[in-house]
Amino acid sequence: MTTQSRLADGVAARAHRATESLHALIYFADDAEHELVAAGLEPGRMAYFAGRSAPMGAVPAAVTTATFVNFNPELIARHIPRAWTLATPDAVVAARWRGADLALRRLLGADVLASAELAELAGLAREATTALRPEGRPLYAAHAGLPEPDEAHLQLWHAATLLREHRGDGHTMALTAAGLTGLESIVTHTATGQGFTVQTAKALRGWSDAQWDAAVATLTERGLMSGDELTPAGMQLRAELEQQTDELASAAWLHLGEQRTARLIELGRGLSRIVAKAGAFPRHLFPPKAG
Repeated sequence: MTTQSRLADGVAARAHRATESLHALIYFADDAEHELVAAGLEPGRMAYFAGRSAPMGAVPAAVTTATFVNFNPELIARHIPRAWTLATPDAVVAARWRGADLALRRLLGADVLASAELAELAGLAREATTALRPEGRPLYAAHAGLPEPDEAHLQLWHAATLLREHRGDGHTMALTAAGLTGLESIVTHTATGQGFTVQTAKALRGWSDAQWDAAVATLTERGLMSGDELTPAGMQLRAELEQQTDELASAAWLHLGEQRTARLIELGRGLSRIVAKAGAFPRHLFPPKAG
């Protein structure tokens, strides 16, 4: 039952940050890649693209590109749909579950896995997902269609995945409405200083210097960038995009209510600190944050 009519400013973003690391750790975990490779995939990009796409079935490169948004389509096409000739989507999904299980056990440790706090957070996150709708959310809908796991740490990971993919699908809606391409979206986001460095963004998302520079030129013509920096109009656009993304993700937190959302943020931050301290994320990929 919905307990609020609207969210206080910043709540959706804080709830997202509190749980996202608990989903995203799988993309950096050797445990997960080992399981995906054992299922038949090639390590690296293929394991990532196929692992995240698999709940949608044996989709073509165009579908993965449409849902992943800011990756170079040429990069995706090197791995999808060839991945489905090496491993079935069902086998990939099963390997991903095994990888998440191994990674969480290693990063959290037995005491945290058995803790009341983890079980409480899993329950809150699962309850939040019950308010989510699938319309216009292909990645969320695909992952939501997977069977619910039995163990609390995997229930938490699954719920965090659903919250992340639901928000990501909504962010894609906002980017599309703003007239930004996938490349332009990551160029402008990188310019905020809140994501990857420029060189890391290019390398991870598969964009060449020439492609990146061409996007900057287009954004400059639109008055959104000047050199490598956002103009006031560009900063306003990015702020509006984040606000719209928060609004499109608000159903989960409106359903959970103010007190339970605050508790989820508290618990999620605590577990996120634990996995980060355990080395879940390579520090060199992210720029230092001001303050």
